[in-house]
Amino acid sequence: MKDSRRKRSELLNHDTSPPPGFCRDCLADAAPQAVRCAACGSPRLLRHRALAHLTLAHIDCDAFYATVAKRDRPEFADKPVIIGGGKRGVVAAACYIARTYGVRSAMPMYKALDLCPEAVVIRPDMARYVQVGRQVRQAMLALTPLVEPISIDEAFLDLSGTERLHGMIPAKVLARFAAKIEHDIGITVSVGLSANKFLAKIASDLDKPRGFAVLDQSGAQALMAEKPVGFIHGVGPAMQDKLRDYGFRLIGELQLADGIQLMRQFGAEGRRLWQLSHGIDERKVVPDRGAKVISSETTFETDLRDYTTLERILWDLSETVSRRLKAGGLAGSTVTLKLKSADFRQRTRSQSVVAPTQLANRIFTIAREMLTREIDGTAFRLLGVGVSALRPSSGSDDEDMLNRRSAHAERAMDEVRKRFGDNAVVRGIAYTARPAGPSSLRRKDS
Repeated sequence: MKDSRRKRSELLNHDTSPPPGFCRDCLADAAPQAVRCAACGSPRLLRHRALAHLTLAHIDCDAFYATVAKRDRPEFADKPVIIGGGKRGVVAAACYIARTYGVRSAMPMYKALDLCPEAVVIRPDMARYVQVGRQVRQAMLALTPLVEPISIDEAFLDLSGTERLHGMIPAKVLARFAAKIEHDIGITVSVGLSANKFLAKIASDLDKPRGFAVLDQSGAQALMAEKPVGFIHGVGPAMQDKLRDYGFRLIGELQLADGIQLMRQFGAEGRRLWQLSHGIDERKVVPDRGAKVISSETTFETDLRDYTTLERILWDLSETVSRRLKAGGLAGSTVTLKLKSADFRQRTRSQSVVAPTQLANRIFTIAREMLTREIDGTAFRLLGVGVSALRPSSGSDDEDMLNRRSAHAERAMDEVRKRFGDNAVVRGIAYTARPAGPSSLRRKDS
């Protein structure tokens, strides 16, 4: 199989005839030298020598949160839009108009508004984004069962073996999909088509928004050669420093290196770097990975160092995580506490438990023990809690008598709340008046 792929690649690389192409709007085949579609007049022609052979794609919704907001608020269509809020919050998303001012995701809101003071700021609406994300996911699953979600707005797809089903090559199927999403859902997507996940992800970023880029292995090596080593996913600042110490600043320098020597210097990571620098990625598309972690976090308008205040907020977050676990039929055996200090330094602490849990009380108790150890006079701007190592919840929290009683009591309270509302049963720690209302806390759930 590998030999046949290599021979096909060599034939494609030595072929001097015009590359095949088609119109992204009407899917008609394009004449060799045409700059517009003969059928519909569109200039959006897609050409590549490997067009008929590539089957793995990365689909990414364009500026997803901002695009959904503009779709729902058409009066903002031609205005810079930032999804976020609060002077101490961060940018969740920015439309492409706002990006021309230098606004980027994860940028502090105060900095974003300094760059683009005329921006329209819209609070995140996660329920709406989840709804639209599910619509896009269902449309993906109509193309192939091999859909691997990466986040709410992006996924990998493997369309191998679907040509007979759809009556056209995967590239045309993907172009038709992009047009359908734009017409039916009212948002746009960008498509990257390649031979593996790493290159497909690179390709989807090449032509945003409303983009469609094709990238084969030989083209990828030339494209990456002048990129810094940090362009490879997973190569953070610390690894970049290590690579620089060995003389590797650019991906092209990794391409010229001896693979065995890289493994001696960096172990398994050296092998991964050598492979990715050559456009080699053996990972398969794994459908329906599901959530890896259920979490909730809050950024405060003013820094907090008081333990009692932080404890009350931690209970709220633990209840939120518990509700989501229960709704998803999940339990987890690792609880993680996240703190961010006023100077943006982050602390992450984790603790594993023998019996997976979905109970708010157990999540809170474990997280509170970790929180207690972190109270040292530091002022915090963010607090979060999450549960990972997830599994189906059947039988969770019932392994011993104490957990079983606690589980039954909490589930009984859940039933009362379902019938009479969330405030029908309130724990003492939550009943105490909170120092910060909804307007001064910004929550992020995942």
